[in-house]
Amino acid sequence: MSDPKHAQDEIVRSFSLFPEWLDRYQYLIDLGKRLPELSEEEKTDDRLLHGCQSRVWLHLEGDRDEVRIRANSDAAIVSGLIALLIQVYSGCSAQQIVETEPTFVRDIGLADHLSPTRANGLHAMLSAIRGHARDLLTETA
Repeated sequence: MSDPKHAQDEIVRSFSLFPEWLDRYQYLIDLGKRLPELSEEEKTDDRLLHGCQSRVWLHLEGDRDEVRIRANSDAAIVSGLIALLIQVYSGCSAQQIVETEPTFVRDIGLADHLSPTRANGLHAMLSAIRGHARDLLTETA
């Protein structure tokens, strides 16, 4: 099982290697480029996340013991944000997802350096992931 606290510590450590925000943005873009591509068949309207200015396809799979997240976006920085969320939450139990606040957003200064539309998109992605985890916990309780 994944450890979301450890994953967040790793993110903070990685971003601390880049003191300038221009370099951090580039790192974020590079993370997004490493995401496994979804096939065109997987990029369906029912997987399209609402609340993001760019297009984000979010696949939430698994059960309450292990939630797996796969996603892609048509925007470079948003793909990087997805990569961070996958690093923290994919492979975790639904309970871990619900209980783990995304402190890395504040800790790396991301909250202060995202445009309002990207911040809304990040919030929409987090809400979808955490909402799915809550649903898993209530439907099997």
